[in-house]
Amino acid sequence: MSHAANVNFYKASSGLKNWLITLDHKRIGILYLYTTLLSFVIGGIFALLVRLELFTPGPTIMSQQNYNRAFTLHGAIMVFWFIIPAVPGILGNFFLPIMIGAKDVAFPKLNLLSYYLLILGMAVNLYGLMAGNGADTGWTFYTPYSIRTGANVVSMVLGVFLMGFSSILTGLNFIATTHTLRCPGMTWFRMPLFVWAIYATAVLQVFATPVIGITLLLLAAERFLGIGFFDPKLGGDPVLFQHFFWFYSHPAVYIMILPGMGIISEVLTTFSQKTIFGYKAVAASSLGLAFVSFLVWGHHMFTSGQSLVANFLFSLFTMATAVPSAVKMFNWVATLYKGSISLKTPMLFALGFLFTFAIGGLTGIFLGALSIDMHFQATYFVVAHFHYVMMGGTVVAFFAGLYYWFPKMTGKMYNEMLGRVNFVLFFIGFNITFMAQFVLGVNGMPRRYYDYLPKYTGWNQVSTVGSWIIALSVIVMLFNFIWSALHGEKAPMNPWNSKGLEWTTQSPPVLENFEHTPTVTAGPYEYGTPVHA
Repeated sequence: MSHAANVNFYKASSGLKNWLITLDHKRIGILYLYTTLLSFVIGGIFALLVRLELFTPGPTIMSQQNYNRAFTLHGAIMVFWFIIPAVPGILGNFFLPIMIGAKDVAFPKLNLLSYYLLILGMAVNLYGLMAGNGADTGWTFYTPYSIRTGANVVSMVLGVFLMGFSSILTGLNFIATTHTLRCPGMTWFRMPLFVWAIYATAVLQVFATPVIGITLLLLAAERFLGIGFFDPKLGGDPVLFQHFFWFYSHPAVYIMILPGMGIISEVLTTFSQKTIFGYKAVAASSLGLAFVSFLVWGHHMFTSGQSLVANFLFSLFTMATAVPSAVKMFNWVATLYKGSISLKTPMLFALGFLFTFAIGGLTGIFLGALSIDMHFQATYFVVAHFHYVMMGGTVVAFFAGLYYWFPKMTGKMYNEMLGRVNFVLFFIGFNITFMAQFVLGVNGMPRRYYDYLPKYTGWNQVSTVGSWIIALSVIVMLFNFIWSALHGEKAPMNPWNSKGLEWTTQSPPVLENFEHTPTVTAGPYEYGTPVHA
């Protein structure tokens, strides 16, 4: 290996230009980090504006039209700019090659192109969101309203289309990397579960994303040419758009959550200092979730006029998704049993994930039951369920992963006290915000409404106060990361006594990840055996 390969990847070829044209997967991961965290902050600001508007009935801080734009901005930014690209883009890019003993991803130039397609899509999306009449369709672009509105729908869908290409290319790269670049001794069943989760996510990205791309092109053609795919005035069917959209968007839920599940597997086993229970079952459950996610899109459409047979089948398949999720949950809890548990910040977020994701999963079963969904379909119960899965699942796991790998990514230790304060504030604020929305949904408050009956005021105010606590927790987290990256204590090579390959290289890693190509001689979580060399 060349001398350059022994250099810290931050110091090698420093300068803005070299960062912008880099082919190093770790630097591209850092670029995704800056981009998606900024998106998270922007999307969160719009969430705060929405919650502030709903603090009282009637007009509070904005008009009806601006409210529609605000919740569209919140949803589109959080889904397309943050949740879908964040974990694969940051942690997948940074750690997947290291965790399988590779020098880089299979196609480094394609990796950089994926990032710039995301940036280009975000720029086009931003124009659609902010210019002229903005966008007011929500992140789902439902027809026929999206065909007839004067908002910038075409700019919005073109931006999402470009970001979809970014997602597909990232998925192809990760699949090729996993198949071809594993180091000697790294068999399929010696791969860390985070790699299995990213691999399953990549399969979803490649097979599901083209559907949303085609659907959005059809929507753009509808607006430009009046072809009549979805417009009932022209013989089209708006429900067909829903079928196409959710055929992608339900697998997209697992594009968002599967990488988070992989993070939880790594964190729980490390901070329990115990081999994970049922390794093969957890790995298989990731692929099982990816498969079954293609069969359940119709549960979003129980009230759309589907046949009873379709509703029954989609309800049945929805219940089936609980099986691989339950395999993971029970195996994670079994891993904790009699483990040597250390309650560091990553572990706190991982335990918080078990609580919040369990609520999200169980309420998903409620919504998969026809008789219950008919009452809750368009209420705040769905909003609360969605956020318990996406924010209580993906975002909480993402925070666990950032804290867990922060020493390896930066070479510095974060402040543990601030990390714990971050967790406590976030956990309390999150549950206050969205538990209140469950209550609102049970009592019949519709989602997406600008105004509401006075009887809903109290719980809306509770939810809004909870959102302020979440915002405070994010400020604490960002301060902790920025201050620690600049002034934190130097991190040792393996501060958590983990068994992963990523902990056998320097902190931060050298340019080509390892000074010598590693050879794997044991499973990824075999505590009591030597670390892989």
